Amino acid sequence: MKNDLFDLSGDVAVVTGGTGTLGGAMADALAAYGAKVAILGRNPERGAARVKAIEDAGGTAIFQAADALDVASLTAARDAINEKLGSISVLVSAAGGNHPDATLPPGSDFCKLPKEAWNSVFDLNLVGGSLLPSQVFGETMLANGKGSIINIASMAGMIPLSRVVAYSAAKAAVLNLTQFLAREWATKGVRVNAISPGFFPAEQNKTLLFNEDGSYTERGGQIIGHTPMARFGTSDELAGAVVWLAAQKASSFVTGQNIVVDGGFISTTI
Repeated sequence: MKNDLFDLSGDVAVVTGGTGTLGGAMADALAAYGAKVAILGRNPERGAARVKAIEDAGGTAIFQAADALDVASLTAARDAINEKLGSISVLVSAAGGNHPDATLPPGSDFCKLPKEAWNSVFDLNLVGGSLLPSQVFGETMLANGKGSIINIASMAGMIPLSRVVAYSAAKAAVLNLTQFLAREWATKGVRVNAISPGFFPAEQNKTLLFNEDGSYTERGGQIIGHTPMARFGTSDELAGAVVWLAAQKASSFVTGQNIVVDGGFISTTI
């Protein structure tokens, strides 16, 4: 008997931030299980590279230029994807990140944190990272009575990590919004969940975790010391969580949840 529990061949998935390390890996996974994938972003070259990687692996993907902080841009992207691939049934909101201006170096004064820097990080991770995509693509899902929204939060949204206060606060807000939407849309066929990755080396945090010679920085060593698996995660280790949450048959009764993929880090803080 064929086991199609994780079959996504009838789905069209949108991945914002799909040109990044983690978003790209999740886009790869969705395509590998049969979904037609639309990569949303502002960098056509990186988008084309991700599409090529998916197509080379036998999947179906397109790149669609869009600004996650602009409703008109997202709406135009949604309409184009509906025309090119079909009706959207999965949204992975993986756009986000931190900014040096909103990071507090050791010994710095929180009272001097620039409001502009705070707003920038908060908007990127909450407004563009979850709110606006949920509104624009969720509208289609509600009309069809079917859909899965997967917000990419962070372990930093569960515990207030040092230095990255604006990022942590924004990701905590993402988790709250996830639960709100899950409750609001539970009877309308749309499930809303979050994935909170632990520490995964990527372009934006490599210098925070590693020295130039490849050894751990002081902060990197501290993280490894608090991670029971004693290592960082690799982007492909998010595949199972995102495919499970996307697949209607596999997770039809799962909504409002935060799936933590962190090698056990959170278990050392509770």
